[in-house]
Amino acid sequence: MTGIPTDDDQAEVATALHAVLEQRGLTVACAESLTGGELAGALSAAPGASGMFRGGVVAYASDVKVSLLGVAQETVDTDGVISDACAAEMARGVRRLLGADLGLATTGVAGPVEQEGKPVGRVHVAVATADGVHARELSFAGTRAEIRASTVDAVVAWALRLVVGEAG
Repeated sequence: MTGIPTDDDQAEVATALHAVLEQRGLTVACAESLTGGELAGALSAAPGASGMFRGGVVAYASDVKVSLLGVAQETVDTDGVISDACAAEMARGVRRLLGADLGLATTGVAGPVEQEGKPVGRVHVAVATADGVHARELSFAGTRAEIRASTVDAVVAWALRLVVGEAG
């Protein structure tokens, strides 16, 4: 990977994503569950972020994911909210809702206890673009704060790699 920072420095990775989006005239929005606004914070931290960051939705409750982001009730009932399917629908929904070129989404279990039979540290992230939606399952260890921070780092770095064509 050339010129893309590692996940180690959240601010550096978010700044790099901002620069690439700005250079390409693209915008981003986010839909968050387990990160509770931290992803929006990372995306809006860079100076000049208003040129690329459209906004975010913190949809902690399942019914908010359904009513605001357009996650299908069938997805919630069948796959659960801690799933690639839910993350994908959240990313697609926020992209549409806020009129962004990219939609990022986070959902999962930050702890302290399992949810939907999924262990603490199970995370699903998604990136929606005009070409489709990419979703993936991740697993992190650590405290609640560490899992949330790792999730933000991972989805921002993955979005950057997708935008520059270095990841699928």
